[in-house]
Order: sequence, then C-alpha cells, then structure tokens
Amino acid sequence: MKIERYQIEEHNSKLAQSHQRKFEFLAQDIQGTEDIVQKLMKFQIAIPSWALGTGGTRFGRFSGGGEPRSLEEKMGDIGLLHQLNQSSGAISLHIPWDIPENIQDIKVLAAQYGLRFDAMNSNTFQDQPGQDQSYKFGSMQHIDKAVRKQAVEHNIEVIKHGVALGSDSLTVWLSDGSCFPGQLNFRRAFENTLESLQEVYAALPEDWKIFVEYKAFEPNFYSMTVGDWGQSLLFANKLGPKAYTLVDLGHHLPNANIEQIVSLLLMEGKLGGFHFNDSKYGDDDLTAGSVKPYQLFLIFNELVAGMDAKGMDHASGLGWMIDASHNVKDPLEDLLQSVEAIMMAYAQALLVDKMGLEEARMQNDVVRCQEILQNAFRTDVRPLVAEARLRANAALNPVGLFRELQVREKLIGERGFKTVATGL
Repeated sequence: MKIERYQIEEHNSKLAQSHQRKFEFLAQDIQGTEDIVQKLMKFQIAIPSWALGTGGTRFGRFSGGGEPRSLEEKMGDIGLLHQLNQSSGAISLHIPWDIPENIQDIKVLAAQYGLRFDAMNSNTFQDQPGQDQSYKFGSMQHIDKAVRKQAVEHNIEVIKHGVALGSDSLTVWLSDGSCFPGQLNFRRAFENTLESLQEVYAALPEDWKIFVEYKAFEPNFYSMTVGDWGQSLLFANKLGPKAYTLVDLGHHLPNANIEQIVSLLLMEGKLGGFHFNDSKYGDDDLTAGSVKPYQLFLIFNELVAGMDAKGMDHASGLGWMIDASHNVKDPLEDLLQSVEAIMMAYAQALLVDKMGLEEARMQNDVVRCQEILQNAFRTDVRPLVAEARLRANAALNPVGLFRELQVREKLIGERGFKTVATGL
C-alpha cells in the first residue's frame, strides 16, 4: 500500500498547533536550533530487509499477519516507513534471503520509494538448501579448505549483487567459534579467517568498504573467532584501508563501555558503522532506546564529538543501520520507534555544551561534567525531531498515523494473515 500525501497533511494539521507551541518553547532555550533541525533532516538510518517480519527465539517463531513475502514487498514496507518519518531512506539486503531476480526492476522500485541500497550482508551462519559444504563447525575459520572457499565465494557473490544495485559496502558477521575448551586452535582459526577475509578484500571494488562485525557470544558459547572489537580491529588493520570495524550494540557482554569503544575506533579511523538495537541481557534485539536510553545518548555523544574532531559528515561519514528481531510487536511500529529513539539520542548529543564540557574536564570538575551531559539528556527533544519530520513532509506522529490509517490491517488484506517473511 501507499500513504497519500494528503493523509499525512491532514494528520499534521490536527497536531500542528500543539507541535508549534512545544517547538517554539524549546527553541527559546536552545542555541543553533536551525542547524540541529537541518542535521536531523539529513540523517538517514538504513532498515534491514530481515527486520520486516516477526523474528524468532531458539524455541519458536510466531509469524504476524501481512508479512512481506518478497524483496519487492519488503521494499514497499520500507517505503511506507520512509513516508512516515523521512528518516528511513535506505535498505540493507541480506543474501541469499533477498537475491534480486531482476536488478533493473528492483532499482526502479527503489527509486520510486526514494530508497538507496546500504551495506550488503552475507550469510555463512546457516546451511542453505543444496549447499555442498556445511558451516556446522565454522565457515572462514574451518579446518577444511573447501568450506572456507565456499564461504569466500559466497561473499564475493554478495559483492557482485551489491555492485549491480549501487551499494558500496559489505558487512561480514561470522558465527565462527567453539562451544567447548580444546575444540579449536585459536591461532589457526584466526589465521584461516584472516586468509579468507583477505580473498574477499581483494575482490572489493576500489570505492567499497568491508565491515567486520564482532559478537561476544552465540551461537558459540566458549569462544568466538571475532569476539570483540579488539579482534575485529586486528582483522581490519591487517586487511587494509578499506576494512573497518562494525559495532552492533547487542554484541557485547553486559555493562561493556560501548561509548569508549566507539571513541577509540573513531580515533583510529577504523569505525565503519553501527547496528542499532537494545538489550537487557545480551543480544536481545530490542527496540533501540527501549531499555538503555542514556547509554544510547552517551554513545552518540562520543560519535558526534569524534566525527567533529575528524571533520566527518554526520549523515554520511559512517554506516547507520538498525538490526533487530521482533517477536511481540508489529515490526513496522517497532522500527518507527527505533528510528525515533535514534534521532532523539542524536539530537540530544547535538545539544551538549562541548566547550563547557571540555573546560570542566580540564578543571577536573566531575560534577559539572555530569551536569552538562545530563542536562542535554534530560531535554525533551521530541519537538526538534518532529519539526525535522514536518519540514521533510513526514508525519508529526508516525506511529499514530500508522495506526490511524490501519496500515497493518490493510497489509493483511493485501497479503493474507498467514504470511511468512523470507529470511529468519
């Protein structure tokens, strides 16, 4: 389905007076309001193709009605999101779940929805139908050269699909590791993985990047061959200037200082991108900002400071993407909430008194440092984010309009109640 422009305008007209009052009140106390709104309007967050259907747990998957059954329908859903918030103008594809049957038709469809193709994602954590070699004991780390070769060839295939679509980056997440002590020779696993990644790196086009993603645990629970940011950075440094570390907020042990990791990777010029989500315990894939909103703000504070120090454009300097698995929410509503939370954390980071913070640091004024950060975090920036949407012809209240227009009910009417999205 498509949301008509007049429906957004009617929705906004009903909320305009209240919004304007809140925005003008907030703008009185904020310096550089116009600059912040413009930055928010430019900031785009890629939506992964696999997040548009309900996700699953290790025990089961509960499909929702009206799930997208094809790449075209997934793009249609992201087009809906982008109409509602004008901040979701990119799609990240997962291969082989979303191999385009007709590249030209898919590119035309993307243009119609105002979407670009973000990072391509490979899959060597599952065995696919008809696959010659199994990844049960790893892919790029595997002791069998034939398995490693299969994994390399798959990633090169993903690059070719990305080139055809106009993408410019590849994300590699490896589930490789071990479940029991003694199962794996750590050094050999690292060396095999590096050799495999070097073959993929050699196949990258000149203007492409490769993002090496890490995860502390799961599906292996004794060791992961790319288990933390240090291991990812080792690979990225050894591969070359087109290789970067990718940070997934859920891929850390509890209480990890992600904001410090971000700061140091930026300092080294090796932070490539982000997968946004939230967690209570581990890789819970919850809605961004739903559990740890202050941490999300602190991460963005380091991102903004680090990018400004290097003269990087906030909107294009890094890869921004959501990575989540939805079990009990409508996936589209969940994604709208995640985008809103990310935009709010970004806006709050833009409010930080950077000069005052640096002065307080130089004086070891710990209380003042905390006050400056928490003053920005405790500012209700929702009117700023809403104003950016309003100026971009999006909805003042995306979730509200989604429900008002009964989007899910209409998708069920078009696709059926018992549909299952491709992928997970």
